[in-house]
Amino acid sequence: MGEREHEREHVRVAVVGSGFGGLGAAVRLRREGVTDFVVLERASSVGGTWRDNSYPGCACDVPSHLYSFSFAPNPDWPRVFSGQEHIRAYLEHVTDTFRLRPHIRFDSEVKRMTWNAGRLCWDIETSSGSLSADIVVSATGPLSDPKVPDLPGLDSFPGKVFHSARWDHDYDLRGKRVAMVGTGASAIQIVPALQPDVSRLTLFQRTPPWVLPRVDRAISDAERWLHRQLPFTSQLRRGLLWGIREVQVQAFTKRPNELGFVERLAKRNMARAVKDPALRAKLTPDYRIGCKRILLSSEYYPALAQPNVDVVASGLTEVRGSTLVAADGSEAEVDAIVFGTGFHVTDMPIAERVVGADGRTLAETWKGGMEALRGASAAGFPNWMTIIGPNTGLGNSSMIFMIESQLNYLADFVRQVDVLGGRVALDARPSAVRAWNHRVQERMKRTVWSTGGCTSWYLDASGRNTTIWPGTTAEFRRATRRVDLAEYDVLRTPVTGTRKAAGQKAGVDA
Repeated sequence: MGEREHEREHVRVAVVGSGFGGLGAAVRLRREGVTDFVVLERASSVGGTWRDNSYPGCACDVPSHLYSFSFAPNPDWPRVFSGQEHIRAYLEHVTDTFRLRPHIRFDSEVKRMTWNAGRLCWDIETSSGSLSADIVVSATGPLSDPKVPDLPGLDSFPGKVFHSARWDHDYDLRGKRVAMVGTGASAIQIVPALQPDVSRLTLFQRTPPWVLPRVDRAISDAERWLHRQLPFTSQLRRGLLWGIREVQVQAFTKRPNELGFVERLAKRNMARAVKDPALRAKLTPDYRIGCKRILLSSEYYPALAQPNVDVVASGLTEVRGSTLVAADGSEAEVDAIVFGTGFHVTDMPIAERVVGADGRTLAETWKGGMEALRGASAAGFPNWMTIIGPNTGLGNSSMIFMIESQLNYLADFVRQVDVLGGRVALDARPSAVRAWNHRVQERMKRTVWSTGGCTSWYLDASGRNTTIWPGTTAEFRRATRRVDLAEYDVLRTPVTGTRKAAGQKAGVDA
């Protein structure tokens, strides 16, 4: 076994996933002078969530000039809020511009990653072969594995069923009776796109979302010309978009009571489009705005007011043949069901496949709730870092800014391992993970996500918010600027001639 082990391909860094997080990590590694890395991607092209979600109306709800890498500005965004196809094309462009393709292994789904304490590396089994890596960067993203509710009778439904993130473009929904299950960010884009073409649209809504108008427009040729000729104008635009959101987030994190004004704006937006008081009552949330993600659409409410749309203000509980039954007993006969029911966010599917130093999977370690030091390192999983890890999500700004902060942390992590020299690994100290997590959860208590009176996909099974960062993005950037070695145990391979155990801890003084 020993001989064969050393024959398997070994790389310095293995990155898992090729969405914004994975491609960003690849670019950053190259900028740090690391070229011995691979990007493992289970699909056959890059793009992550922007490759998988191709449903009608799919677009980003963060302005494009902010929802892009600072190191790869795009002067040619066609709209303020660009559609999925433009974001996907942007990621393909980044892949080519930074010459990442030679590093990417497509159709290589990670089946298992196991920490090898003797060699201080990760042994990785993929669908296209095995390899080992000194450092693993997990960039699988929270929006990668769709969640479909386990409904009695769904198996026997005679019509078409699919999730918004696995859209079946070969099935023609025109003229059909369609059920849309869920009222999240995807659903409010899908509903206006389907409504004009289907014979009947039935929306199953457990909890109404707060919806603000989407102030979208085409970006003019003159603006694009300006951004191309004078790149600083593009940076200025980005900075302004970011700054506005930094100011806004204070209301979410520190002063939720100030959000009443925004609620009035949202109610006015609804009143303009929905004249029927009974429908308005169904669509009015009973929790503080911001507690669940605020959605942006100027077309959602007008679509719901159309005569071929029914809003069932009750969750779907059962399927009987082609009849869908809601919790309130109401029934609807449909030809197709579209689930807009979100993703496995607080129970990352990759966690089942990662086996740490003590032989337990990351999923078992996180059974009581996900937690990681600075959103990156989990105790007992040396040299394993996650991008968009626990409590790094945002309620109102650009995830790309957060990803870039995490890439700063990754770059310093790689530097620190280099400086220590020899075969070495860094393992987050349980006490450091606990201290960081305690600080995050204490700050969470006063935020709208805790006090707003709703349950959202930000919360895990035990009701803890393990998804959102409870501060400004600038605070997170400061917290992830560099790796503090006092928060890690340094593991080294045993020195020959001594009797020290494999993977012995050479603890750093805290």
